[in-house]
Amino acid sequence: MATGKIMIVDDEQDVREAIKLQLAGKSFKILEAGDGAEAITIMKKEDHMANVGVILCDIRMPNVDGVECIDYLKTNAPGIPIVVITAFPDAELATSLMKKGIKEYLVKPVNKEKLITVIDSLIAAGKDVGL
Repeated sequence: MATGKIMIVDDEQDVREAIKLQLAGKSFKILEAGDGAEAITIMKKEDHMANVGVILCDIRMPNVDGVECIDYLKTNAPGIPIVVITAFPDAELATSLMKKGIKEYLVKPVNKEKLITVIDSLIAAGKDVGL
């Protein structure tokens, strides 16, 4: 069973709760942020830059959106795999984010088995090195 910290970045509390429910039963420590700015603040605290295993990030959020948040995280914590979860699929955006190094682009509502499979495989693979 995979273990680790997972950061969920989404402006909708209901979505964060749904993802947490999908991950119930796994031994993940869940960190939550309501937008990109809050995610960046949380990641700067304690040892999160070193110990978060996967980041699940929405794109359309107030204040700092997902693209800005991903840019910051890819610069400051390049090894942490990022999965985009969005309700607004956009092929062009997906392509540009994949080029930036995101690992997966999922469309809400996300299938529980798909989400767990993606997270388990990313946790098992470990952090990216040499980026």
